[in-house]
Amino acid sequence: MTISAYRWLMTAPKTPMIREAFEPSVGAGDVVVEIAGCGVCHTDLGYFYDGVRTNHALPLALGHEISGRVVAAGLGAEPWTGKSVLIPAVVSCGECDTCKRGRPEICSKQQMPGNDIQGGFASHIVVPARGLCPVDEARLGAQGLTLADISVVADALTTPYSAVFRAGVKPGTLAIVNGVGGVGGYCVQVANAFGAKVVAIDVDPAKLEAVTGYGAALTLNAREMDLKSMKAAIGKFAKDNGLSSMEWTILECSGTAAGQLTAYGLMVRGATLCVVGFTMDKVEVRLSNLMAFDARALGNWGCPPERYPDAMDLVLTGKVKVKPFVESHPLDDINRVFEAVHHREIRRRAVLVPAGTSR
Repeated sequence: MTISAYRWLMTAPKTPMIREAFEPSVGAGDVVVEIAGCGVCHTDLGYFYDGVRTNHALPLALGHEISGRVVAAGLGAEPWTGKSVLIPAVVSCGECDTCKRGRPEICSKQQMPGNDIQGGFASHIVVPARGLCPVDEARLGAQGLTLADISVVADALTTPYSAVFRAGVKPGTLAIVNGVGGVGGYCVQVANAFGAKVVAIDVDPAKLEAVTGYGAALTLNAREMDLKSMKAAIGKFAKDNGLSSMEWTILECSGTAAGQLTAYGLMVRGATLCVVGFTMDKVEVRLSNLMAFDARALGNWGCPPERYPDAMDLVLTGKVKVKPFVESHPLDDINRVFEAVHHREIRRRAVLVPAGTSR
C-alpha cells in the first residue's frame, strides 16, 4: 500500500509541506488506518514555526489528532480490520516497567504520530493496534458528528480529560481553566462534566463568550484585570456558591508564559496546579509558594489509552460538545491552514480531511 502524505522536508529556511508518496512498513501488531480527519494542534505549530524538535528525522508528516477506519492489519491485529477508530496521540508500549506500574505517560518506548512516527496529515497511517479506541459511528451520528469531527478528541479533549481525572476534580471542586482556546475550551466542558464549578480565564472576549454556554459559570478577562483583582473575584465567586476558599484546581491551558504566571499566582492553600499547555518560553516563579501553600503541581503529557473510552463517552452522551468548536478543511490546503491557524485567523479547531475519504 502506498501512503500519500504532506511531509515536512526541512526546518531552515522554512519550507511548505510537500505531498509525497511512500511505502509503509506494516509489522506484527500494526494496523493501517485510512484517515477520516486530523486536527491541527498547537504542538504541530510548535514544530513547524517555533523550533520544537521532533524525535523522528525529517521528512516527516506531522499530525497526532487522528480518526479513521482500519483497512489492513498485521499479524495479530486482524480483528481491528473494518473498525472505525480514534488513534491515541501517544501510544505506550504496554510492556516496560513504567507501563506495568501504571505510568504509561512516561514510557520510554512511546510513539507519538507526527513526532516519533509518520503522522496523520496523510491518506493513511500505520500505528500499533494497541490502544486504539473503537468508535460507534451510529452514536456519533446521533450527536450530529462525523468521524472526522472527533479526530480532535485524540488530544484536545483527552489531554485535559486526563488532567481533570488526575487532579481528582469532583462535585464541589472549584476548577479554574486558564486559556480557553482549543484545549482549554474542552477542559472547561470536561471539568463541568466531572461536577466542578468552572471559572474560565482568557484574554480574548470571543473565547470567553464561546465557553459561557458550555460549562463556564464565571468568565474573567485577564487583559482587563490584574492578578489581585482576579483572585478576589474568584474568591467571591467561591463564597457566593458555597465553595471552599482553599484547594482550588487550576488548569493552565494557555501555553503562554503570561498564562503560566497567572495560573501560578492563583494558587491557594492546598491547590492543585495542572500544567496542560506547552510553551518554549521560560517563566520566573517563587517555587517556595508550593511549599507554603502545601500545594502540588502536575505535568500532563497526553492521556493513557485506557482512559480514551471514558473520555469518548462524554462526547457520545452529549456531555461534551465537539461540533461547535471544529471546522473542516481539505488536507490539500494544509499550508494555507497552518498559516491561518498560526496567525489566529481560524477561531475553531481546524480538521484536515484527505480527498477521497468518506468523513
